[in-house]
Amino acid sequence: MHLVFIFLIGLCVGSFLNVVILRTKEGASSVKGRSKCPFCHATLNATDLIPLGSYLWLRGKCRYCHTRIDLQYPLVELATGLGFILIYLRYFLDFSLPGGFSESLFFWFCARDAFLFCVMLVIAVYDLHYTHILDRFTIPALIVLFPLQIFLGMSLTSLVMGAFVLASFFGVQYFLSGGAWVGGGDIRLGALMGVALGLSQGLLALFLAYVIGAVIAVVLLATKKATRKTQIPFGPFLAGATLLVLFAGDWIVTTFL
Repeated sequence: MHLVFIFLIGLCVGSFLNVVILRTKEGASSVKGRSKCPFCHATLNATDLIPLGSYLWLRGKCRYCHTRIDLQYPLVELATGLGFILIYLRYFLDFSLPGGFSESLFFWFCARDAFLFCVMLVIAVYDLHYTHILDRFTIPALIVLFPLQIFLGMSLTSLVMGAFVLASFFGVQYFLSGGAWVGGGDIRLGALMGVALGLSQGLLALFLAYVIGAVIAVVLLATKKATRKTQIPFGPFLAGATLLVLFAGDWIVTTFL
């Protein structure tokens, strides 16, 4: 029952993340105003907004104009639900903290990972759709995450060095290329990755992002779904690698490195 409850919470949070992504692009408030169909602008009822359930019940189409709903909406909801379950199981089945087990910190570790998961998911989806990494996502996440990491016993030196090194990595590229290779948003995302993972695992996430990005780029070129001039957003690879290292960083280091 715990897992079902956590999954349902994840679905609801994922539904809110979709609202954040859509309304951020529109320049509207994420917490005010009724939800509307992006195509016919009909106001949606409560039965139209059941996370994942409404999409399945309506067969992926708007109830009013019958336009097909973007697959992003159910995928983000499903990913958030499954992500929350993984976060819970990560600590429930194999709970290890600096200094040993502490039930009082169980909630805070889960909350930290859930927050980071949501931020990275929003960054990845937004960059994938609109090829832009917004400071509106990265800066508040840095402000929230840094003191939380200190509270949870993370090394201050590792956090500061991680943020500095990863941000500098993108900053140098931005300076040398005049913003042609990477954008300013990548610099702030690099800092966020360093604060989220620390120096060593932040560098691992950076390495994995480039490896995964290169593999996917080669596949797209080989299948002629992209050319050498096609702009491929890098944010999803950075965000995805961050979450991969968050969940399996120790295992990756032990098994492969």
